[in-house]
Amino acid sequence: MATAAAKGPASYFPSIEKKYGRPIAEWKEIIRSSPLSRHMELVNWLKAEHGLGHGHANALVAHTLAEAAEAGS
Repeated sequence: MATAAAKGPASYFPSIEKKYGRPIAEWKEIIRSSPLSRHMELVNWLKAEHGLGHGHANALVAHTLAEAAEAGS
């Protein structure tokens, strides 16, 4: 049985890992350890401090914050 293609922010994950050389779990930990909490603050921080492109940073932040929201539910 074929695996369904990732949708939404997760669809960016393979290219993020390939381009930046870190696993997604490591990026999520970096985001969670940041003192910032707002979506665009985190996106801009990843772009400035880690050299990520806007789409990749946005996907990582969206997915990480969504996980945190689900865990808090």
